[in-house]
Amino acid sequence: MTTSTRPSPPHTRPDEPARSRRRRRSPRDRLGPRISAWVAIVVFGAFALLPAYWLLATSLSPQDQVFQYPPSFFPGDITFEHYADLADNPDLFRYLVNSVIVSVVTAVLSVLVSAYMGYSFSKFRYRGRRSLMYLVLSSQMFPQALLLVTLYAVFSAYGLLNSYAALILSFTTFTLPLCVWMLKGFFDTIPDELIEAARVDGASRLRIIHSVVLPLSAPGLVAAGLFAFVRGWNDFIFALTLAGPDKQTLPPGLVNTFVGEAQTAWPQLMAASLVVSLPVVIGFIVLQRYLVGGITAGAVKG
Repeated sequence: MTTSTRPSPPHTRPDEPARSRRRRRSPRDRLGPRISAWVAIVVFGAFALLPAYWLLATSLSPQDQVFQYPPSFFPGDITFEHYADLADNPDLFRYLVNSVIVSVVTAVLSVLVSAYMGYSFSKFRYRGRRSLMYLVLSSQMFPQALLLVTLYAVFSAYGLLNSYAALILSFTTFTLPLCVWMLKGFFDTIPDELIEAARVDGASRLRIIHSVVLPLSAPGLVAAGLFAFVRGWNDFIFALTLAGPDKQTLPPGLVNTFVGEAQTAWPQLMAASLVVSLPVVIGFIVLQRYLVGGITAGAVKG
């Protein structure tokens, strides 16, 4: 007869390990991380909002107080005459119309093309798919100056300089790769079983895309469109080089209007910059939940 010498495991209750892992933290222990988080929020918030505040303060200051020394953080005398001067400049309205046309068409074209490309990369398996995906993404690595020279030569050869087409096509070359990858990540979150069920019901491939996939991908489409719109709205170098005086957008138009060789009208420039930034800010505020969802879609999908 043999007896076992193996020590018996200590008797523990089932909830004891979990209880030891979930050690209660006192309010004093939680106070430190909270203070650190709030300090970080205040520092980064001030860093992000200080340029916007200085823009507003300069636009509300009289001309003779803009460069006063020592500088004042708050404007002494507030005036709105610089905003009133914007209404008397007809060129600003023309720049605004050009920016709206170029940015909206760029956003629509980018979303339209990237939706089909992203769906192809996400739901179809064919030879060279992965290489083509990285080839599209690698186009973002080229320096903008190099692309500007190339696009200028191509548009000049085809007579597209000083036209909306030159700006729209050049902006789309930058927005399309990121829009494709953004929408591919969103399409990856749509179950294949849903597409297979539509196929079993007799829907064609185009019907599946238009009636099933795209309606479910509305947040991703909005995020991609907003990204393309902002890219076209804020561009300066391409709009200054490829567009003539009649087709220039707001960024180069404001510089040509208020920045001179001998003097710069800083209050008027700040007032105009603040006004033209409002559509983008309002767009971000209204569509922020779609933008965050569209950008992060597919981020954790294996």
